[in-house]
Amino acid sequence: MVWRDVKTRYAQSVLGIGWAVIQPIFSMIVFTIVFGKLAKINSDGVPYAIFSYTALVPWTYFSGALTGASGSLLGASGMMTKVYFPRLIIPMAPVMSKLIDFGIAFVILLLMMAYFGFMPSIQIIYLPLLILIMMITASGMGMWLTAMAVKYRDINYAMSFFVQLLMYAAPVVYPASIIPEPFRLIYGCFPMVGVIEGFRSILLKTNPMPWDLIGVGSIVACFLFISGAFYFRRMEKYFADVA
Repeated sequence: MVWRDVKTRYAQSVLGIGWAVIQPIFSMIVFTIVFGKLAKINSDGVPYAIFSYTALVPWTYFSGALTGASGSLLGASGMMTKVYFPRLIIPMAPVMSKLIDFGIAFVILLLMMAYFGFMPSIQIIYLPLLILIMMITASGMGMWLTAMAVKYRDINYAMSFFVQLLMYAAPVVYPASIIPEPFRLIYGCFPMVGVIEGFRSILLKTNPMPWDLIGVGSIVACFLFISGAFYFRRMEKYFADVA
């Protein structure tokens, strides 16, 4: 199903896998002009272009995986009515397939780091942990949303707006350092906050590793995953009838 998801996205596309690079690159250009040059948003002392792109690499994965997972059951409704298989595989497929896009965008990030003269810190050993949190968060929220979307179709229509709001709730165009200290841990309850700031800390050395944000975000991510799996399994018996 992962391979099918990849082929569906790129088989009939002229640019093919190039779309994995185009989206974050163009977003970086727009953000650099609007937020870096015009609004002059603080970028923790590094060029705004690589500051924003470092955040866009994990964010583009998360938003794509979440959007794909949330509509996965509706897209596979025909399959569910014909054959039985573990339904949990369906929302997991986009989460796994988007790792290909993530890997390609990450290679571009490494090239940008070389261009701007950045070397990752020794804490790069923690990068797999951040990627795992990113995947768990997308999986957990995806299971919740796709199970709800089968019954409430409005969720599917509102996903693009919802994901856009989430982007501005995460430190993609601004640093987490502007958040007042009393609200820092509350802000970190969105797991992608710790992931994005962790990426910047490891790759750009903007700030010390945000273990407080990563810690609280990991707890919330695990809660979303476990509760999402339980809700998904509870609703599973209704999928074939409603879809």
